[in-house]
Amino acid sequence: MDKQIKIHENDNVAVMLSGELNGHKVALRDIKKGENIIKYGFPIGHATEDIKKGEHVHTHNVKTNLSGILEYKYEPNLKEKTEGKKAEFMGFVRKDGSVGIRNEIWIVNTVGCINRTAERLARLANEKFAGKTDGIFTFVHPFGCSQLGDDQDTTQRILSGLVKHPNAAGVLVLGLGCENNNIPLFKTVLGDVDPERVKFMSTQEVEDEIEEGLKLIGELVDYAQQFKRTPCDISKLVVGLKCGGSDGFSGIAANPLVGAFSDLLIQSGGSTILTEVPEMFGAETLLMNRCINEEVFDKTVELINDFKEYFMRYNQVVYENPSPGNKKGGITTLEDKSLGCVQKGGTENVVDVIKIGEHVKTQGLNLLNGPGNDIVAVTNLTASGCHLILFTTGRGTPVGAPVPTIKVASNSNLANRKPHWIDFNAGPFVEGENLAPKLFDYVLKVASGEQTNNEKNNYREISIFKDGVTL
Repeated sequence: MDKQIKIHENDNVAVMLSGELNGHKVALRDIKKGENIIKYGFPIGHATEDIKKGEHVHTHNVKTNLSGILEYKYEPNLKEKTEGKKAEFMGFVRKDGSVGIRNEIWIVNTVGCINRTAERLARLANEKFAGKTDGIFTFVHPFGCSQLGDDQDTTQRILSGLVKHPNAAGVLVLGLGCENNNIPLFKTVLGDVDPERVKFMSTQEVEDEIEEGLKLIGELVDYAQQFKRTPCDISKLVVGLKCGGSDGFSGIAANPLVGAFSDLLIQSGGSTILTEVPEMFGAETLLMNRCINEEVFDKTVELINDFKEYFMRYNQVVYENPSPGNKKGGITTLEDKSLGCVQKGGTENVVDVIKIGEHVKTQGLNLLNGPGNDIVAVTNLTASGCHLILFTTGRGTPVGAPVPTIKVASNSNLANRKPHWIDFNAGPFVEGENLAPKLFDYVLKVASGEQTNNEKNNYREISIFKDGVTL
């Protein structure tokens, strides 16, 4: 007989662990038309027809219960503070007191017109200065000019967050000269920077941008070599939480495992950031009731409703989710997806809500504004100072952020098929194996220098969120 799991005692569906419906749901009893489908102990939609015990429960007979803007009431369900174990990693302490887990040189271009120049500089610099740092990298994008209002502001905040990221020992800000986001303007966004750590070059203002760029990168390499790995308290570590290419096992394996890790890290003094706002829809009250006070609750309500209004402003259905790949993997409605997704945030209290490009100010679980799109989300997490990202996946994806991106497979089949994508297998978690301490130890190894697959394969990219007019 095919194996199945009932996640919560109140559920009227189970998830199949083998067979043709692997990862999909089946009814545990007869379910009448209009009756709620219960998974994770919460409704994930309602039956659109009578469903017999043992029948497949999916998009052909289930519809979401969700609608548009809602009103919320603060009903706190807070967790008592728990002290975790003391731990350290080997990081790089910067002059401003921040800590990085890599000693890299980053080329941050203010505008897309110089993408190829940035890539050429990175290639030549890696050849010229090989072995002197953890590498020289650039993250190309098409923006920085012909943008207005909030779009330009978002681009500047993302790029500013990258320039200030502690994994970069040194940064070359590369401009063209005539763009909207020109270097003099961008400097006003950046504020004060260490001139030894951050160099600027406008390519229109130098005779040979490659020669001058390599000269400046050489100075940054010399500066970076003063930093050595030293023991750093885990309280300095900030980890991003992300999922992509989810399947029916994501919500019962990889995501709750990452949630257990998040709890361990926070209890030890570290911080995590949960993003993907549209994938909180339907599970948002679970987060709202964990907000440490009414101020954070109000910010969370604003976070949710503002993103719903963004959908509605473009006449888009708020709940046009999950994706085709999610559905193929067994996820039926947005509630189904969201209740699985928010498990990455564990059970600790929500301490703050931060904006795109804003770094963590309060230790603990933070919520970050932004969409669920994989590359946009990992960019936002990086720009908010995450040292590394835990990225769960059931379908698989090679995408990587500018920072180490630990791919956590929700099933052993994916981990075995794609060992060059996957860093950690959460499959045995379904069988009850306690993998959280093992993942905790692995994260410390990555923070101390062990490379992830995205680093080994140089899968590093960014995508900047856009919502407005391009001239």
